[in-house]
Amino acid sequence: MTGERPIRVAVADDQAIVRDGLVTLLGLLPDMEVVGEASDGEEAVALAVTEKPDVLLMDLRMPVLDGAAATARVAAEAPGTAVLVLTTYADDASIVGALRAGARGYLTKDAGRTELAAAVRAVASGQSTFAPEVGARIVGSLTAAAPAGPDAAGALLTRFPSLTRREAEVLALVADGLSNAEIAGALFVSVATVKTHINAIFAKLAVRDRAQAITLVRA
Repeated sequence: MTGERPIRVAVADDQAIVRDGLVTLLGLLPDMEVVGEASDGEEAVALAVTEKPDVLLMDLRMPVLDGAAATARVAAEAPGTAVLVLTTYADDASIVGALRAGARGYLTKDAGRTELAAAVRAVASGQSTFAPEVGARIVGSLTAAAPAGPDAAGALLTRFPSLTRREAEVLALVADGLSNAEIAGALFVSVATVKTHINAIFAKLAVRDRAQAITLVRA
């Protein structure tokens, strides 16, 4: 996009003072053009559909429709718009929810002007970008899942053929002692999805709880 036209950016945040600050900051950058702003998730989706910005800065905690749900709709209804999450929250659930919804980047609101501008340019060019602390959490989740690995899941599928591949992966991580939240982070799914898989595993293996499941796996 460099040397052709400005990167078209939209801003979605329910706090007017934050929104105004971002619009002003981005408007000062010579290679960017702010094409709209939204104060809730529904407005963000409508803005993406009508204005088709290259990048949409998305807060996660917004009224009417939260940022993760809005991101999923933007991905479906305005696939040419890359969502860059800009939020106060950097917990595993927020990160996983945003990435599963289709966000291409994730920054926290303590990011500086240079970091924000670089992130906008990166996602506009098709790259993914994450704040250092977010990247560390993602790597940590993957590292936590490493002991299970694909071989462990494959071995469990051989032993328990009634399981699906995903259920075997979840069971392997349960056997490694990971909590539901840690499993969700490792597999980039929601905690609710993990609970659904675990309930299915318990039913298929005829066990009552995690302890019985782990005992069965280690038998």
